[in-house]
Amino acid sequence: LGGELAIGHVRYSTTGSNAWENSQPVHRSAGSGGNTRELALAHNGNLINAVELHAELRADGVTFTSTSDSEIIAAAIASHSAETVEDAVAEVVPRLRGAFSTVVMTNDRVVAFRDPAGLRPLVLGRLGERWCVASESCAFDIIGATLVREVEPGEMVSLSAAGLESRIVAESDRKAFCVFEYIYFARPDSRMNGTVLQAARGRMGEILAREAPAPTADLVIPVPDSGVPAARGFARASGLPQDDGLIKNRYVGRTFIQPGQELRKHGLRLKFNPLPEIVGGRRLVVVDDSIVRGNTTRQIVQMLRDAGAAEVHMRISAPPIKHPCHYGVDMSTTDEMVAHGRSVEEISEHLGCDSLAYLSLPGVYEAVRGERGRHCDACFTGDYPLAGTDEHAGKFAFERSLPVLNV
Repeated sequence: LGGELAIGHVRYSTTGSNAWENSQPVHRSAGSGGNTRELALAHNGNLINAVELHAELRADGVTFTSTSDSEIIAAAIASHSAETVEDAVAEVVPRLRGAFSTVVMTNDRVVAFRDPAGLRPLVLGRLGERWCVASESCAFDIIGATLVREVEPGEMVSLSAAGLESRIVAESDRKAFCVFEYIYFARPDSRMNGTVLQAARGRMGEILAREAPAPTADLVIPVPDSGVPAARGFARASGLPQDDGLIKNRYVGRTFIQPGQELRKHGLRLKFNPLPEIVGGRRLVVVDDSIVRGNTTRQIVQMLRDAGAAEVHMRISAPPIKHPCHYGVDMSTTDEMVAHGRSVEEISEHLGCDSLAYLSLPGVYEAVRGERGRHCDACFTGDYPLAGTDEHAGKFAFERSLPVLNV
């Protein structure tokens, strides 16, 4: 595609169903639906006051074509009376609550902004004389761009023929970068807050071996791909050999991210194949990055036993996930979480493994070399950094209650 400006998006749904109408970038046309300017918008995160903002905009005559919270941000900016898009963003951002790393494209510029707590990542890069923004630095590596810096929490950057302009449009005393980005969500070749995630995940495995050794084990295997860095770290620290006892089908997506429980189960059957020649008769340490629902882990344990493993000791390079995320990870209800309301021993029994241990929360922060007071770890602790978090709205709040009109 030719052109001077472009934005793109890979959808991961946290508000709104997986209907095509909720795909991004969102487009708003000038002169319809209450809009005063044309723009396209893409957003990573989740608004916790989406229903409230939707109602306010509808009361002002704004109409919607989707049930995505991203369209709420787009509509608020597109319908604002400010003379410039930058001024519109500066007026709208303080009304937004939640996590939002966002890009807006008009006919002559791209404007990017980040929530004042910095919950989701957003980085600024340079490609020759041109500017670019992305959720992760690995996107710059792919196109040959150079990482310049992170977009600061509450910062707006405007990229146009005039160059780069920056201003702070919202401030917060509480910084709350998502610690789950380090553990699982972001690609291992990305850099966040000065940390290469592949190295941080390896340190998680080393600390896990120190905190929760498996004295009877004789082989470490990862759950590929996300468990590989921590498994290497565990093997280094424990002195145990490591091998690949599970082979992954590279043409199946990440099972946690797939929408819908049945699709996840089907994906798992296609995704992993154990090797009896490697795991047969062995006392295994099986390292994975996290357990959310437990379905994947439970089936992996059974597959390894069927392949002849003598013992299966699960080691997880994150604490137990017990609480919903309202800031952009699709973990919206405690019903989905195997650790909610269960002890580690009860989870181990449910999974069918010989032992189970998790990395401690202090161990996570040691590995990422960060301070807890500048991160969000609500999925582990229930300590939500933003006031007014709505634990009852859920992913499909709009589908249940709000009219959607074509514009």
